[in-house]
Amino acid sequence: MMRAASASAVAALKKPAPHAGVRVQTDRRGLECRDRFGTRKFCWSGRLSVENFTQQCQSRIRNIRRQHSPVLQVRCHAVIRDQHESSATQFEEICKDVSKKLVAFYWFCRPHTIFGTIIGITSVSLLPMRSLDDFTMKVLWGFLEALSSALCMNVYVVGLNQLFDIQIDKVNKPSLPLASGEFSVATGAVLVLTFLIMSFSIGIRSKSAPLICALLISFFLGSAYSIDAPLLRWKRNAFLAASCILFVRAVLVQLAFFAHMQQHVLKRPLAPTKSVVFATLFMCCFSSVIALFKDIPDVDGDKHFGVQSLSVRLGPQRVYWLCINILLTAYGGAILAGASSTKLCKMNITVFGHGLLALALWQRARQFDVEDKACITSFYMFIWKLFYAEYFLIPFVQ
Repeated sequence: MMRAASASAVAALKKPAPHAGVRVQTDRRGLECRDRFGTRKFCWSGRLSVENFTQQCQSRIRNIRRQHSPVLQVRCHAVIRDQHESSATQFEEICKDVSKKLVAFYWFCRPHTIFGTIIGITSVSLLPMRSLDDFTMKVLWGFLEALSSALCMNVYVVGLNQLFDIQIDKVNKPSLPLASGEFSVATGAVLVLTFLIMSFSIGIRSKSAPLICALLISFFLGSAYSIDAPLLRWKRNAFLAASCILFVRAVLVQLAFFAHMQQHVLKRPLAPTKSVVFATLFMCCFSSVIALFKDIPDVDGDKHFGVQSLSVRLGPQRVYWLCINILLTAYGGAILAGASSTKLCKMNITVFGHGLLALALWQRARQFDVEDKACITSFYMFIWKLFYAEYFLIPFVQ
């Protein structure tokens, strides 16, 4: 028994302690780290010593990263700058594309006709007003319904004409969106259909019989004027073409929209006034001139595609002087109508205003050159300006 106890004690003394093994292994790793990170001595005794070593390693790594940070920062700034420049370039290209499409849409709507519709309907809508008490929110809403539906129908009519005149416009008006290729045929068709639906939607929602009637007649005449189908394409015939424009611009705008405001909005009995009768008669003359004069710069294309306009039949020079004489006669009648007014102030405005417009027309007509296409286009736009000016004078004819 004594021998067994002494033998076990000797074996226990010879066996290394567990902590000693860990200490030796830890010292070996400490030497490796010392060779790698420098001559600084690391102590591996205990848990806190291991955490200190970890912190020392992380601090050393951060120091190494700081040495390379200027290069990394330069590269990062270069990448960010390239991304910003690329984004700015893409944004500029998008803005340019949107701007081009908006400009193309502006010319697709034929802005001189849009301005004529806005000024004409505004002037006619003021004729039923008797006092400031008539200017209510209900009246304003009724006016906006009439104006918005008419503008949508205007875009439908001029857009449809461009869809069926692409080949002619390539000769006569190559800058138009469909003729130039800025808009595709599909884009034009979508725009035309969209504005037609919008026009009828506004008209039906208003529940105004005069307004719906005006939209239906405009739709029929505008379609018959342009669509190339049997019994249609009325623009080939000089009389039918002029009749379409005359009826819409002279009769429909004056009577239908006056009735809309007088009967549907103000709820008053329909009674035509002197201003409405004068506006209808005067605009018959003016619309005839617009219908005839617009074909003068289009003679080449109309001849090539067999459109027998009056300018093709009689020649641009004769049609031009016919238009001038019609306008001067209309201004003479307007001066007489103004002179018959019982109110001195309105009489003076009417007589003086129409006399001034007639003088401006005559002065401009003497400088006209029928061989200069730019001069013809400029004079045509001048006639539209006279058209706009007339609507400012119509309310004073009483």
